[in-house]
Amino acid sequence: MVAAELAREGYDVVGITLQLYDHGAALAKKGACCAGRDIHDARRVAEEMGFPHYVLDYENVFRDAVMDEFAESYLGGATPVPCIRCNERVKFKDLLGTAKDLDADCMATGHYIQRKMGETRAELHSAADGNRDQSYFLFSTTQEQLDYLRFPLGHLASKADTRALAAKHGLSVADKPDSQDICFVPDGDYAKVIEKLRPGSAEPGEIVHADGRVLGTHNGVIHYTIGQRRGLGIGGLSEPLYVVKLDVEAKRVIVGPKEMLSTRTIPVREINWLGDGNFADSAERDIMVRVRSTRPPREAILRPISDTEAEVELLTPEEGVSPGQACVFYATEGTRVLGGGWIWRGH
Repeated sequence: MVAAELAREGYDVVGITLQLYDHGAALAKKGACCAGRDIHDARRVAEEMGFPHYVLDYENVFRDAVMDEFAESYLGGATPVPCIRCNERVKFKDLLGTAKDLDADCMATGHYIQRKMGETRAELHSAADGNRDQSYFLFSTTQEQLDYLRFPLGHLASKADTRALAAKHGLSVADKPDSQDICFVPDGDYAKVIEKLRPGSAEPGEIVHADGRVLGTHNGVIHYTIGQRRGLGIGGLSEPLYVVKLDVEAKRVIVGPKEMLSTRTIPVREINWLGDGNFADSAERDIMVRVRSTRPPREAILRPISDTEAEVELLTPEEGVSPGQACVFYATEGTRVLGGGWIWRGH
């Protein structure tokens, strides 16, 4: 879609599709991205619009940079977001390097996010359509990358506008369903994929109440996430219980009442700062933060500890804040993305 629009506007376009993994079953599944069907669609668009199209085999890079860490992180009791690592390590690093090798003036992608020129440099902003905004997954984009990247769809008000644009180009992908799954987990069964990547990782253990009572058994910590309530397999209790901690070493799933999920202070590291000035120069800043991709930004205070570490204090406590998730920073007014980092340990 982006390539077709840029070609129509007169740009000299080279189309590139990444072959990231081969899942067999995923190739024909609607809703899975980066699969065989998408490569076919991209190739057809390039033929229709008359620009070259290349498929690059990034399977090894993708496995090393994204899938292995996903498995390790999950086995460590965290809740990883592989889409962020894919953008950071594969698309905006290796692919961007390839674009520069081709002497391209810029690299354009179909992400729903906006790049705007500020007073001194390019800024990252949320997409115009809040329901499509992908800023949570792109917080680790560096200033250098941002200078080179373009996001032609970020200003569109709705997915309907995107589909209308595709229809205008006569693209058969105009009515294609949205991709929602993690591409290499097409059926949403994380545990099955991790078992494949790390055989023997689903070892049984105990489900324990925070007060020490053993309530039952489980068949692998990898089947649980912080904040989970359904499917715990411990019925007949008077209070609703949630997963509040995963003790990987002891193979224990710790459950407790909802209030135990409430978090006010979040330690964040590996921070990428896109705001003005040096990150560590300020004692504290008022910002908005998002701790899950599905939640709206909340008011918070950001206190730098070093150039890449900080403590975030939420003005209103959030539930289900989990190590392995991202904490993304936004300006208190407007749509500017100030960067973000990784949540790295429980409360």
